[in-house]
Amino acid sequence: MNKFTQIDYIIFVIYFIVVSGYGYWVYSRKKVQGVSDSKDFFLAEGSLTWWAIGASLIASNISAEQFIGTSGQGFAVGLAVAAYEWVAAIALIIVAVWFVPVYLKNKIFTMPQFLHTRYNETVSFVMAIFWLFLYVFVNLTSILYLGALAINSLAGGGYLHEIIIALAIFALIITLGGMKVIGFTDVIQVLVLVVGGLATTYIALTLVSEKFGLGKDAVAGLKAMLSDAPDHFKMILPKPKPGASQAEINKYLALPGIAMYFAGQWIVNLNYWGCNQYITQRALGADLKTARTGILFAGLMKLAMPIIVVLPGIAAYVLYKNGGLQHEMASGGKFNSDNAYSAVLGFLPTGLKGLSVAALTAAIVASLAGKANSISTIFTLDIYKKHIKKDASEKKMVNVGRLTILAAMVFSIILTWKDILGIGGEGGFTFIQKYTGFISPGIFAIFILGFFWKRTTGQAAIAGILTGFGMSVLFNNYAPKIFGNETLLYTAFPNGKGGYEIPFLICMGLSFMFTIIVMVAVSLAGPKINPKAIKIDAGMFKVDRSTLALIIITLLLLTALYVRFW
Repeated sequence: MNKFTQIDYIIFVIYFIVVSGYGYWVYSRKKVQGVSDSKDFFLAEGSLTWWAIGASLIASNISAEQFIGTSGQGFAVGLAVAAYEWVAAIALIIVAVWFVPVYLKNKIFTMPQFLHTRYNETVSFVMAIFWLFLYVFVNLTSILYLGALAINSLAGGGYLHEIIIALAIFALIITLGGMKVIGFTDVIQVLVLVVGGLATTYIALTLVSEKFGLGKDAVAGLKAMLSDAPDHFKMILPKPKPGASQAEINKYLALPGIAMYFAGQWIVNLNYWGCNQYITQRALGADLKTARTGILFAGLMKLAMPIIVVLPGIAAYVLYKNGGLQHEMASGGKFNSDNAYSAVLGFLPTGLKGLSVAALTAAIVASLAGKANSISTIFTLDIYKKHIKKDASEKKMVNVGRLTILAAMVFSIILTWKDILGIGGEGGFTFIQKYTGFISPGIFAIFILGFFWKRTTGQAAIAGILTGFGMSVLFNNYAPKIFGNETLLYTAFPNGKGGYEIPFLICMGLSFMFTIIVMVAVSLAGPKINPKAIKIDAGMFKVDRSTLALIIITLLLLTALYVRFW
């Protein structure tokens, strides 16, 4: 496997200088124009174009867990993991048409603000504290640790702490300029991410082609993969039958066939793209037309993401299966699927390795910057301004925002220095899913009922948060022992550890269903129309022809993909 050469380092340094320099230029222009209020810092109000919003959404979404975790799932399971990317395209259509108009019409800038406007201060404050803990302890920390781990292994090892600090400093340089700097530097980050990611995929396909004696031909490599591993190109995994191997069962536990499309996939995606400060923040400072176009542009890009984050993993599987990755085997003689992406990167020629590592770094830094800005926004607007210093000036709020970013980044460095949270032991993808998935059904339920059912009450929102969490714990940890392994609601499968599990995405769907039932029951005991109900009218959801054309193109492409790989 090739290590870094001088040209790789040069390419990487050029990338760093270009992104940092462009970010400083955007920041300097903003300073000259005298723009320094809090809404500009946190939301880049009115200054992000549709393509900057779309690029920023993708740059913030794609990080180390996608490159490493999703490629690992591509190795272990196959194309079925692309459901997370492709269902996201439909979720983004729903967010663009129905969610964003509600936020913009009601001048919502943060998610806790929406909960305060729609419910009460208790719901808002509880969720603001929760989101801060989640973003700092889970998201920011895991992105920093996973990213540093991946780059460290590619650099030959021994530089983990130096890389942690470098990534944090790089993200700080971008973040301290506010959302406008983040948004526009994300355009470069996405370009680097896509070019570097495509280069990695191309090399992976040509490696497969060479392994099968077909020369350096990426198309021939893809055809060889399709014929050699047809089971890895199925979107819908069959339900395991009696006597199925543990490997088959494990695949289904992660991606439970068609059932997941009636359960957790929608909750994961709609909660992430529509009720998440980290994501919605990019669109909340724009007008409706710009926000919608940017979000739909991101949806189109999501359709292509599996080429970058899934195909390399499948290529690694085919290479390993045919003896092409033997030197990458773990000491126990079994390939660790999380090493699939870095294994492919190891074969990149001089120069391309630097570009591909720059792509990985772009994904990590963009996600760190976006997450840090969201932490800053929630703390400053929903805690500091509301509960600590209500008369804070615009300048004071921006300064507090910057200090919050710095504090969050320093804290995440401390947590990752010796992996205090044990992210490495659990695996990054599992770590993130474990701590966000338990609360997602409750959060999504209070948002969706808060949007579209005027009768939903604050008491119902509190009941929804508690029910969603309680039901998630019940179905994930205890239901098979209490109710048995086969019921009308679910089937539990042996997990290979002496117990039985319900697929995680099915648990999410069941938790959401019971949360909605409880919230409706509690709300029916309240007034027929809640005075805090959100103002909506049918005209808010009308779309113009260009928006409709983008939606139709996305749906046609998505249909073609599912027809081909069903």
